[in-house]
Order: sequence, then C-alpha cells, then structure tokens
Amino acid sequence: MTSSFSGRASVADARRVFLATFALTLLLKLWLAAAFPMTGDEAFFLQWGLIPDWGYYDHPPMIGWFLYVLSHISLDPLVLRSATVALWSLIALGLVDLLLRWVPDTPERAYWLGSLLLVQPFAWALNIVTTDTPLILFVFFSGYAFLRARLEGGWRWDAAAGVFLGLALLSKFFAALLAIAYAVYLLRRRGERARLVLIAVCALPFFAENVWYNATHCWTNVMFNVFNRNENTHWSLGYVALYLGMMLYLLTPWASLRLIRERRSLGQHGPIVALFLVAFALMLVVSTRKVVGLHWVLGFVPFAFLALGAVTDGASLRRYFRWSLWLSAPHLVAIAVVILAPISAWEGRAFHDDVVFHKKTGEIVAALRKDLPERGAIMARAYTPASILSYYAGEYWPVFGEGRFHARQDDVVVDFRTYAGRPLRIFDRKPIEAEALSPYFDRVKVSTFSIEGVTYWFADGENFNYPVYRERVLKRIAEHFYRIPSYLPVLGCGFLTRYDFPCPAPGAPGATGN
Repeated sequence: MTSSFSGRASVADARRVFLATFALTLLLKLWLAAAFPMTGDEAFFLQWGLIPDWGYYDHPPMIGWFLYVLSHISLDPLVLRSATVALWSLIALGLVDLLLRWVPDTPERAYWLGSLLLVQPFAWALNIVTTDTPLILFVFFSGYAFLRARLEGGWRWDAAAGVFLGLALLSKFFAALLAIAYAVYLLRRRGERARLVLIAVCALPFFAENVWYNATHCWTNVMFNVFNRNENTHWSLGYVALYLGMMLYLLTPWASLRLIRERRSLGQHGPIVALFLVAFALMLVVSTRKVVGLHWVLGFVPFAFLALGAVTDGASLRRYFRWSLWLSAPHLVAIAVVILAPISAWEGRAFHDDVVFHKKTGEIVAALRKDLPERGAIMARAYTPASILSYYAGEYWPVFGEGRFHARQDDVVVDFRTYAGRPLRIFDRKPIEAEALSPYFDRVKVSTFSIEGVTYWFADGENFNYPVYRERVLKRIAEHFYRIPSYLPVLGCGFLTRYDFPCPAPGAPGATGN
C-alpha cells in the first residue's frame, strides 16, 4: 500500500485520511466552540430561543426553535453551538455519499472530497450559531434529496427536497435562491415539470406559516430584509470585486481554476451545477449594489465542491487537500492566539477593548448591578452589548433608544410603558452625555467604572418619562421602520397598536406615526 501523500493513494488510504480528518476537525471544532467567547449575534438569537414564537423581527423562526431546544439542555456555549459544530461534519458525510453514488467507479474521489471540504477554514472555524446554521443545514439536505431524485427517479426524494426547502425557508429568505435553482433546472425539462410542482407543494405549508406571521406582525421580516436594510445601497464596482475575491477565497484558487478549466465537463452534471451556479450568479448581480456577506453564499458552496469532485481525479483532489491544509494553518494560529493569549497581551492594541468586553462580561454585569435603585432596570444603547450582557445576566436587558435597522426584536417583546416612572440604568461602551438623556428623566447622573484598563459608562436616570420617550423615540421608530407598503395586507402590528400609533388596515397606506 502506498502512502496517502505520495504516489497513487488507494481507496483505503483515502477513506483512512477522511476518517482521521473527520475526527480531528470535529475535536478542533468542539474546542473552539467551548473556548470562544459568546458573540453579540449569538446572544441576540439566544433570546429568541428563550422567548419562543412563530417568528421574529429580523428572520423566520427556525434558529429560535433550534435554540429553544438546546437552551433546555444547557446555556453553556458548547451546547448552544453544538448544531453548528456538527453542521459541516454532516455535510461532508453527505457529500461523500452523494459522490459515491454519482461517480461510483472512482470511490477514492468521494473520500478526498470529504477531506477537502472539512479542512476549509469556513468548515472548522465558523462555530458560532446564527440564522445561517439551520439555513445551510436544510439547504444542503434539500439539495441532497433533489440529487437523489435525479439519480433514482423516486418521487419521495423530490417530496423530501420540498420539505427541506420549506424548513430552509423557515430559516432565512436566502433559501429562495435554492427554489429558483430548482425552477431553472426543472422547467427546461418537460418530463420533470410535475416534479417542481411536487417540491413547491411540499414546501408551501412552511412558507405559508411565515407569511401568516408577517401579515399579523407588521411584515417585519419583509420590512427588514427588503426595505430597511437596503436604504443606502448604491452601485459599486468595488462591491463586485469584493464578491469575486470572496468567492475565490471560499472555493480556493485551485478549486476555482479547476472548475473553470472543466466547464465543458460540468455540462454532464447539470443538476449539481444548477444548485450552486444560480445562487452565485444572482449574488453577483446583488453585489453590484451592496456588499455580499460570506455567509450569504455558504449554503450553496457544498454543491460547488461536489461539482469539483465530479470532474476531478482523486490525485488532484488529494493535492488540493494538502494545499488547503496550508491555507487553514494561519487561520488556526490566529484564532488560537485570540483564545489563549492573556488580556494583558492586547494592551495598547486595537482589539483590547473588545477582548476585555467579551472576556470580562460577568464582571461588567456585576458592576452594573451594584447599588441599582429599587425597581431599577438596566438597558444598553446598542443591541450587541445589550444581548451579551443579557446572556451573562440571565435576564433580558433591552436597548434604550432608536437603535438601527437590524436586531429590533425589542419592538416585539419590550413594552416601554411598563418602565414609566421607574429608575433606569443605561450602559454604553462610549461616553454618555447627560444632556442627551435628560429629556427622558427628572435627573440624570453619569458614572464610570474600569475593568482591565477599559472604561465603561452608565447613566442613572430617575423617573423615566414614557410620554416623552414615545414622542421622541418610539414615534421615530414607527415612522422609520414601519412604513409598510400599501400592497401588503396588515392583519396586525403589535408595535404600532401597543404605543397607539395608527396601524394601517389591509390595503391602506403604511404607518407614519401620530
């Protein structure tokens, strides 16, 4: 038997390397998930799980449902991140299985492809749990079922593709790119158009749930994803260049070049190509107007790797595996330094404040609770500190102020009327000017405390003036973030009705405040 890294490796060699890579990367991910500090987005989404609902302001409900289950096991970061830890390991197993079926005459290719995927930086380094976790999972399993249907012709696989597509749509709206890919592929084949109908019918109940939630909750998902987050978009060639560079990084230069060189051979694997090329092309169009995030395309990257495996020999895949190990090495060193380096090592550096905030959050919570007035409540002036502090405090700490277009779950779960007349303590990582808060209180006192050389600010406000807050803050929120288009039938809007702002009737113009 020849060595796995010299000469021609056998199927047994390839399988052995895959199993070793699978085990080692899984152990690495477990360590990273346990050791990396809680991030703002994770803490924010955890609140969805702790307050379960049929939907949430920013996105459909799936990540909230995931975290609802996991939080009942433990609130430890390792448990909360367990789904993300398992994600790419499961996808690697699925890719191996698919390629063994797609090109059964060269099984070593499947194992080298699985190893190649597992050592990509995104596959082992991204262990934080976000809305993309269930999206990537269900997009892959939907695509897996779709490809099994193309191989075996069974209607049950197309039905499964539809169910998983529906679950992906309950995870994030980017799942619509997969639905478009199915349509592009199947509509061109007259004999398979009925399959598209089956997929759509199986996905429809999940999609309908989200539509109903939005119709009865101010269309918040639509307002966020279509309107509010896209207000300042503009054409930029730089965005396109950034997108192309990101895709080159995700797919690696060697895999990208191979796919381009084998573009004629890819025509023999149309179903696989459709699953990634449609999404990548549509994101290229989007990149002409705004920055496309790395996580926007991750759900479709596995199918690009599957296509690579379908047109590439085992020796080349093994070589790409070795090169990808070298690509991952500096990523591992950088992450290990962030985790293991003492806080003192960051003094005088740009990240010092962030390191202290994330590693000493418990001490910050304790400092904020010290001498808190009776009936006092603690808030923060931005969602990231509010979310992280809430995680370590074990209770919900809202955002005080207008906030931004994202992370507005407070609009759903917080009722500022209940704070009328109460003392509030407002935290910020930046200096607080008492004059900015004085309209909302009888008296405001600004104080500071320091941890590991970093100064934090908080303001104690006496007798919260809700009517003024409604007029100066909540009204602006209603006018800015709840301009619901007239063509969307509004069957309910808790935020507007809670604060006595006009809620448009079905077919009426959007809200403008009162």
